[in-house]
Amino acid sequence: MSTPARPGNRHHKRPRGEGQWALGYREPLNKNEENKKNDDGLNVRQRIIDIYSKRGFDSIDPADLRGRMRWYGLYTQRKPGIDGGKTAILEPEELDDRYFMLRIRIDGGQLSLRQLRVIADISNEFGRGTADITDRQNVQLHWVEVESVPEIWRRLEEVGLSTTEACGDTPRVILGCPLAGVDVDEVIDGTEQVAEIYERFIGDKAFSNLPRKFKSAVSGCPAHCTVHEINDVAFVGVVNEAGEAGYDAWVGGGLSTNPMIGKRLGVFVRPDQVADVYGGVVGIFRDYGYRRLRHRARIKFLMNDWGPERFREVLQKEYLGYELPDGPAPALPRGGRRDHVGVHPQRDGNFYVGFAPKVGRVDGDTLHRIADIAERHGSDRVRTTVEQKMVILDIAPGLVDSAVAELEAADLQVNPSTFRRQTMACTGIEYCKLAIVETKATATTLIHELENRLPDFKDPLTINVNGCPNSCARIQVADIGLKGQLVVNDRGEQVEGFQIHLGGSLGATPGFGRKVRGLKATAEELPDYVERVVSNFGKQKNDGETFAEWVQRADESDLK
Repeated sequence: MSTPARPGNRHHKRPRGEGQWALGYREPLNKNEENKKNDDGLNVRQRIIDIYSKRGFDSIDPADLRGRMRWYGLYTQRKPGIDGGKTAILEPEELDDRYFMLRIRIDGGQLSLRQLRVIADISNEFGRGTADITDRQNVQLHWVEVESVPEIWRRLEEVGLSTTEACGDTPRVILGCPLAGVDVDEVIDGTEQVAEIYERFIGDKAFSNLPRKFKSAVSGCPAHCTVHEINDVAFVGVVNEAGEAGYDAWVGGGLSTNPMIGKRLGVFVRPDQVADVYGGVVGIFRDYGYRRLRHRARIKFLMNDWGPERFREVLQKEYLGYELPDGPAPALPRGGRRDHVGVHPQRDGNFYVGFAPKVGRVDGDTLHRIADIAERHGSDRVRTTVEQKMVILDIAPGLVDSAVAELEAADLQVNPSTFRRQTMACTGIEYCKLAIVETKATATTLIHELENRLPDFKDPLTINVNGCPNSCARIQVADIGLKGQLVVNDRGEQVEGFQIHLGGSLGATPGFGRKVRGLKATAEELPDYVERVVSNFGKQKNDGETFAEWVQRADESDLK
């Protein structure tokens, strides 16, 4: 008689699965999932108002402090003076400062001057004047105390702004072209679709417990400025065979440690269907997304395993209840840069003026100054971009020169160098608990050095500076992507530095940067390194050849 298998016998174990709710795996498989099951992240709002803001930082439940408060855009910032070598070693409570980063959602990058001034006032009164424009069109403040949060929310909500689901395992900010409705070559204006998605899904508990964050974009921009290729879901403006404007849907893009380009579902989505399709995709992610391991919990892994055909089939049968017609792929992006910097005509005869703060860093006074310049020149609308830049809309032709002069006088450059225009940086070790190196000041120094050393360089060239491997600053798709890490200098000392990725790109030929074996630079060496490789490109490039194309054929010796 055979002996029954003991429960621990590995051959008889039930497979654990990936924690997918739709397949019956409802029990939490990690601490994050347990926290979310214990209490929805959206419920923390009332505790912040009723308890934490009144009793102070020490009253905050740790599960709220390092988890649920993110559902309202709040992360504790890094305690000053902790070097990057300790980032992965210390416990969260050792890294936590008693202050918060607060992320304000700016869906579609759209701000009125009243909204901009409210953000500026909050920055000055509650955030020590800090403000960063992010590469997802948000504004981030620092040094915020929990006691101030209810008053900040009151002021934001009074002008139609919010921090709801600006962070956390939620549907985050919806990217949109800053020129929606005014671009002369626009395929379709996505403003109404962004607004409908926000109204229907943001703050809805049916979608507030996703496996991980969920990033989206809706745009008819001919320059493809919302980088649809690397969003969880993106709707890209197209025109079908019948001449109707609508959207092509992409799913499963994302960077971080396993970068993937999104895949086309191959469908044509009418404007009135966008919110339904968005809800279907986010529903699939909620129900079928992988919840066992957090590093495999983004929708890109599900898409990679399923493929677009199966994804489309599940979307149509289980979530929409109808089939979507096949549709065309988007046209190639309009030539040049994707950032909307400079002076350009609008379709109504007015002009927009896009300008470049240094690596997205501004402050409360600067935001007030931008609002004043816009108002003096007849505009009530400003926009943020996914390149950490800003745009003022609706300037009459006769006022453009004056607006440009005032922006330039405030060091908000309308005609910046390539290096000022196309260098981005994440938050870095100054405030971020995940960071290993400093980024904003390093990138600013790099810009100044390159402007002095290569004053005649005019080609497009993206330089993206990231403080850790998570790619908030999109290092894998930059011409020069800099991933922060500790390196050993020629004196044998461990110092801040970067692993270098070269030749990443989106658009016509999307691809991730080339890693040359052993290619690293200390922060101190960075200007010398970038000057050298950019000079090699300048000498060797063929007519019309981009930096990314040159990198693919260049000798390794010319890339070092």
